Amino acid sequence: MITGFISAIGHRVISWVVYTGDVVVLAGETISSAFAHKIRWRLFMQQIVEIGLQSQLVVMITGAFTGAVFAAQTYFQFSKLGMGSAVGAVVSVSVCRELGPVLTALMVTGRVGASMSAEIGTMKVTEQIDALRALAVHPIDYLVVPRTLAMMVSMPLLVAECVGIGIVAGYFVAIHLLELNGTYYVANMVRWTQMRDIIMALTKAFCFALLIVFISCHKGLTSREGAVGVGRATTEAVVNASLAVLIFNFFLTMGLNIIFPAG
Repeated sequence: MITGFISAIGHRVISWVVYTGDVVVLAGETISSAFAHKIRWRLFMQQIVEIGLQSQLVVMITGAFTGAVFAAQTYFQFSKLGMGSAVGAVVSVSVCRELGPVLTALMVTGRVGASMSAEIGTMKVTEQIDALRALAVHPIDYLVVPRTLAMMVSMPLLVAECVGIGIVAGYFVAIHLLELNGTYYVANMVRWTQMRDIIMALTKAFCFALLIVFISCHKGLTSREGAVGVGRATTEAVVNASLAVLIFNFFLTMGLNIIFPAG
């Protein structure tokens, strides 16, 4: 029984290592293709619309209600200690560093990552990717590179939008609903929110963009077994990308705090 358990664990570990290696290889091929071949600007702009423009409503709603509820919860706890004026600083820094990038990445994963995996997976099982190769079109250059570049451009902008709307929503709730002093709220927010917080938000956005696009495209390119395989690949893409965002967020937070120490 112990042998079977160890064998199962070893199989899981080996599968994870192989999967990680495949994603890294895809990332390397994508970067190489982006520099070696002409960028397909029409496909790039289509993906900008799909990833960035059409994700704005979801990101705006996420940022607004996250900032609003976080401001309310912070006030309810801080008011017990007589620290209501610190709510603005806590909301601003938290939304910049953690809530904005992570929640935006999770929402984009659910909306865009699933779409990427399903679209490419459908092309895979219907042999459209083989048809591209027959026409001397490199699938990575045609399918992955435009999505990667569009995600790299769109994700930081979406995170910035989420952070901005979250801070504004938190201000509205704190000032107009909870009746905090607006002067102290804004003064503390401006004082404690530094450039390094904004840099951390945009850096995380860029890293999360790469994780989402490579994991989603890899699952699409490796789809099998027809419609069932496409559905399974889409589910696995969303789950894996979401877990990758949460796991890498910890390491990014630790690393960025070392690079940009509190001054």
